[in-house]
Amino acid sequence: MKPPLLFLCHRIPFPPNKGDKIRSWNLLRYLCEHYRVYLGTFVDDAEDWQHVAKVEEICADSCFVRLTPHLARLNSLFAFVTGHALSLPYYRSRKLKHWVRQTVAEQQIPRVIVYSSAMAQYALDDTLDFERRVIDFVDIDSDKWRQYAANKRWPMSWLYRREADYLFHYEKHVAEAFDACLFVSSAEAELFRQLAPSLAPNVGHYNNGVDTDYFQPDASLPNPYPQGAQALVFTGAMDYWPNVDAVKWFAENVFPLVRKECPEARFYIVGGKPAEAVRALANDAVIVTGRVDDVRPYLQHAVAAVAPMRIARGIQNKVLEGMAMKRPVIVSPQGLEGIDASPGTEVLLAESVDEFADLVLQVCGGAYPAMGKAARERVQADFVWEHNLPLVHGLLQTDSITLQERH
Repeated sequence: MKPPLLFLCHRIPFPPNKGDKIRSWNLLRYLCEHYRVYLGTFVDDAEDWQHVAKVEEICADSCFVRLTPHLARLNSLFAFVTGHALSLPYYRSRKLKHWVRQTVAEQQIPRVIVYSSAMAQYALDDTLDFERRVIDFVDIDSDKWRQYAANKRWPMSWLYRREADYLFHYEKHVAEAFDACLFVSSAEAELFRQLAPSLAPNVGHYNNGVDTDYFQPDASLPNPYPQGAQALVFTGAMDYWPNVDAVKWFAENVFPLVRKECPEARFYIVGGKPAEAVRALANDAVIVTGRVDDVRPYLQHAVAAVAPMRIARGIQNKVLEGMAMKRPVIVSPQGLEGIDASPGTEVLLAESVDEFADLVLQVCGGAYPAMGKAARERVQADFVWEHNLPLVHGLLQTDSITLQERH
């Protein structure tokens, strides 16, 4: 019989339709091959309840807790009284706490893996005594809030700065208590080592993966674009503020310059739940699709994918998927973090308005015809789940060597 494992995740890891769920779903599937997994998680989107059965199929047992965002935000206010990060009471649940205690006791579970820092509070329960604790922070969430603070006006700048400070204090506390701490990229792990050098020995990373059998060029995919259009595409969850910020900046600053030289250009913003600020961008040349069943046709028939991220943490799956589909991807330095791709050969790197516009026009003119092949080869070399996930399994073993020893 497989050994038992507790897996705590801040959001139901299905469907894998956004960055954090792609990673958590593939991690869960892999761990279920080696353990009897007991999953504790939240459901924060009413549409996701239909997917509970899919997750239950592969788990030994599970606990799904409804999270209502506006009520969770009210719960966060308790952090002002207790002096904690707002993220902790946001994900606090008596139901989940009771389930964790009961399940660990009944199943005698010696190992826990936590996905996202806010879920560590359940693994640090004083009544539990795990032999092995591993956390996948994914990103340094505190640094994300720090970036938000720098780009918002008061009072939100103050609120986000407070969250950055308090959450980083908690992240360090968690890292001290866990046996291994993982991040989504070598760059993210190195930043955490710099911020908390005393914790460096137990800090590591594993790359995301891309299903390159699914994300592969296929000319038979239906073309969603009008005949003659030079389509640029941005993909992602469009209620996520860094994505909103990126498309607004591109549509308002870069795209008008492109249209002056290339009237056939069209900018497609493809992703679910577009915020009001995104919907307001729509016109004859800027198309906001909302959620689509399959992003591959939009990538397949685009002249280029763009990822003009100005605020970013960790790996951008939109960049990897565009590369896997053999598309030229025009990306900012923030969007390329954690992806060891060669600018000019495997991706196109731009930062300023003029740099983005110039590269878009070059691609529209037929430049970089060999880039797609090189981009896909980079993804196939570095971003394969089967190659990257065994590290996690090894670190969960009680006789595991440390990350420092692995280096």
